[in-house]
Amino acid sequence: MYIISVNPSAAWVEQLAARVPTLACWKDGQGDLRRYQQIINRVGDRLHWIGGAGDDCVPGYYSINIRTYTSSIAAVAPKLSLKLHETASAGDSAALMRLMNTYVIPFYELRARRKGYEVSVMKEMMNVLGFAAGPVRPPLPQLRPEDVDQVKAIVERWKPFLL
Repeated sequence: MYIISVNPSAAWVEQLAARVPTLACWKDGQGDLRRYQQIINRVGDRLHWIGGAGDDCVPGYYSINIRTYTSSIAAVAPKLSLKLHETASAGDSAALMRLMNTYVIPFYELRARRKGYEVSVMKEMMNVLGFAAGPVRPPLPQLRPEDVDQVKAIVERWKPFLL
């Protein structure tokens, strides 16, 4: 299996799918729902579609009929990731927005606070939960003390969804 990182046009993906009969799926890594919808409209059911930009994109992905996504949250709170999927699949937008606002958005806001924090926050969360994550390696930043406190607050809020 090969993974390539590109930001192609819908026509490019259509040509690639026609030329590579073993191409089975397409993973979005940009979070650009407009472009992804254009690609899906061109290629249709020829490929399996994966939302690859994160849990915070679940409402957008499910709005364009994507039902598989990569989840950072699943590494530490798989029950929350499954709840997001179940709620989005059921089309319960009010419940989905409650989950997003209560659990997902604060988590992703912390991860976006500094460059490299996507990894730093995940590793700290795993450490707080007793998993063997260890410190981040340079050039990624260690979390600031106030951000460690916020990770602990998020873990406390997520208790119903932890293993």
